[in-house]
Amino acid sequence: MIEIVVDPFPRDEAMRALWLKAWGDAGPASFAPVLERSLGHVGAYDGDRLVGFVNVAWDGGIHAFILDTCVDTDYRRQGIALKLVEAAQLAAMARGAQWLHVDFEPGLEGFYRKCGFGPTAAGLMRLG
Repeated sequence: MIEIVVDPFPRDEAMRALWLKAWGDAGPASFAPVLERSLGHVGAYDGDRLVGFVNVAWDGGIHAFILDTCVDTDYRRQGIALKLVEAAQLAAMARGAQWLHVDFEPGLEGFYRKCGFGPTAAGLMRLG
């Protein structure tokens, strides 16, 4: 049974293992500085194993941002990502956010629409 946990502050080793499975690289040297600055984050666990994650960044005010939604490739297509985003939404609301933003690649539009996000125009600039 998968357990959804708000603010679990997973160890770097657990995050790197998930990042490798989900993104194909190990991610940053340490995730702690990111998690410490976030409005919140949500982990999905199969026992002690981190199998999913989403970060909720924020502007310090009323805007929160979904980042890094990911699920271990062995656990996909089970509704885990939907549960992660739902828990992130509830946590953001409880912590005072009035808007929840997400940027995504075109192939993920169906998923994020299913999560309840509406369409909006946005821009993106690559720095460096």
